[in-house]
Amino acid sequence: MDNLVESNNEDKLLDQPMLDIGWKTEHVSWRSSSVKWEKYQAVIIRSTWDYQDNADAFIQVLSDIENSSVQLLNPLKIAKWNINKQYLKEVSQKGAEIIPTIWVDRFEFDKIDFYFQLFNTKQIVIKPTISANSENTFWIDKATYSDSRDELIQSLNDKQLMVQPFIPAIIEEGEYSLFYFADQLSHCVLKTPKKGDFRVQEDYGSTLTKVQANQGLQKAGSKALQSLPEKVLYARIDLVEYQGSYKLMEIELIEPSLYFNLDETAPERFVKAFENWHK
Repeated sequence: MDNLVESNNEDKLLDQPMLDIGWKTEHVSWRSSSVKWEKYQAVIIRSTWDYQDNADAFIQVLSDIENSSVQLLNPLKIAKWNINKQYLKEVSQKGAEIIPTIWVDRFEFDKIDFYFQLFNTKQIVIKPTISANSENTFWIDKATYSDSRDELIQSLNDKQLMVQPFIPAIIEEGEYSLFYFADQLSHCVLKTPKKGDFRVQEDYGSTLTKVQANQGLQKAGSKALQSLPEKVLYARIDLVEYQGSYKLMEIELIEPSLYFNLDETAPERFVKAFENWHK
């Protein structure tokens, strides 16, 4: 399911491998009211990068699909679990190591000083617990944040939030993404933001490089995968180095870029995992 049908060429790299094993694919928007979901045998959620604008409507569409005869991947239960980043609380209790986090039900500008004090840092990151593509994510400096008062209040008001210390490794080394198809590690990508930025999405000018996942990354990725409430067709585990080990940033199970364009054999691995999953 794709809300950016024309621009999302990466997922179209699945079309031919799927056809090779007898599956004809279509790329459709989750927002389209004309889609007859029951005509499909399976629906794979992909690149729905606007779902956070209306999360309730998005979940309702997924519910409609799963309540029909169609197989939804990843399933509705896992989508509901993953849509709010508070799932990180649960996975941390199961052994996955996360970045120190404060969970905030309501944004209060006057509390920002307290966050700096608590983390003993001069830079923090504040972001909504329901978000995609770094939308409304702020890298805040203790010396200058008061200049952004109006923007912060306007952007973060009425949102559940998470507050974390800024991780220097994000800009010094980058963020690692490990991709798993049916529990098997497929490939690993290092995402390095452009100079002066902290956002690792390619939309913001970051550099993407396919790399080999070292033992530390694989160990952290496995811990995160094992913390999930159920098995999934695909998962992206985002990790960053912090205080001597790799810590979990996010587990992406709904709409992650899978960077098929960076590994020419990844689409075939995904399709093989789907074929085995659907049997």
